[in-house]
Amino acid sequence: MPEADESDTAQGAPPTAQPDPSGAVPLLAPADGVPPVLDSAAEIAAAAAAIAAGSGPLAVDAERASGFRYSNRAYLVQLRRRGSGTFLIDPIPEPGAMDALAAVINELEWVLHSADQDLPCLAELGLRPDRLFDTELGGRLAGFDRVGLAAMVVRLLGRELRKGHGAADWSTRPLPQDWLNYAALDVELLVELRDEVAAALSDQGKSDWAAQEFEHVRTAAPAAPKPDRWRRTSGIHTLRRARQLATVRELWSARDGIARHRDVAPARILPDSAIIAAAQADPKTIPQLRTLPVFGGPRQRRYSREWLTAVERARALPDSALPPMSQPFDGPPPVNRWERRDPVAAARLAAARAAMSELSQRYTVPVENLLTPDLLRRLCWDGLPEFRSGAIPSDPESAIGKYLEAGGARAWQRELAVGELAAALFPESDQSS
Repeated sequence: MPEADESDTAQGAPPTAQPDPSGAVPLLAPADGVPPVLDSAAEIAAAAAAIAAGSGPLAVDAERASGFRYSNRAYLVQLRRRGSGTFLIDPIPEPGAMDALAAVINELEWVLHSADQDLPCLAELGLRPDRLFDTELGGRLAGFDRVGLAAMVVRLLGRELRKGHGAADWSTRPLPQDWLNYAALDVELLVELRDEVAAALSDQGKSDWAAQEFEHVRTAAPAAPKPDRWRRTSGIHTLRRARQLATVRELWSARDGIARHRDVAPARILPDSAIIAAAQADPKTIPQLRTLPVFGGPRQRRYSREWLTAVERARALPDSALPPMSQPFDGPPPVNRWERRDPVAAARLAAARAAMSELSQRYTVPVENLLTPDLLRRLCWDGLPEFRSGAIPSDPESAIGKYLEAGGARAWQRELAVGELAAALFPESDQSS
């Protein structure tokens, strides 16, 4: 589940209800109480049978331990279906027990909020929906100004969800009771919220748009690892020499290996600030290394030899093996450089953005949901051969439509955007008349 606003709820009994200025009724505990955590094969099989006897869509959520663990695995799965109730499932002790659950729930329509956050960790457990409804994405398409779960529950259901454990370490065992209360509430009203969002989409004539988007999320391939992830080290912009970048790369890789082996979040092994400090100081010995911030701490000292070896590897690299100071572009350069490098392309992008902004206002859909900003930039930079030759395509709409389709734009997006983009990018053509 995406992180929620933190509160100071203490462990134990649910907090006392306080007046809400919006008039929403606080929802402090599940109507049927907090269910027990199920972690045995027999318990999970019984939950699957109970869910099979229910009706309608299945509310689904998962809790991970981001910021604490290296992996992105689910440490708790929450399920709720009408006529069945709510189930809290711990998949860690017996992962194979999830097969019985998958046989039942994979055939159902799942309701999630920000589904792309949880689907990957659920897929690791063999849980994959045949149909999907994403309440967060549906809210975006419906033009809601706030699409967090709590905000949408207030707006559409008049209830207030008080949250505070979204960023907790869900690998903790046993899980505190107030965390379980929080987890159960995340699915308490999700099916009801789905029905309200679906009605809003239907009223606006956007049901088919939403269905296409939900299917796109459901069938999306796992994201490919980003190249040169070490370049995302916080503070790397302060370094001015390629050899320093090489030190960051080697220390980042050493840290990543340790973190993966121990299943601990990399920042808990060694913070980015320490990596940058070592790259600047270039220590030659372990005592020198340990004088740097953090490296002298008890948790980092045990890896002193690994850290110094990484620094030594960077120092020994020939100049030809040093990383470039800036990351090579995969696609267009940063937009702030377009005007200098290609003023014509910059003008194309400005015109295309204006057209998409007008569409966004006309249909009350965020511009980034009409077309991904990256795809729009790639189109405007050098997406069509005619941009390089200065010619006009014989059929601008067809050319743009094919490019957008190849880039993953859904049919509804192309139907809305192609004509507007053709008029914006080729105003001199007959297509704009």
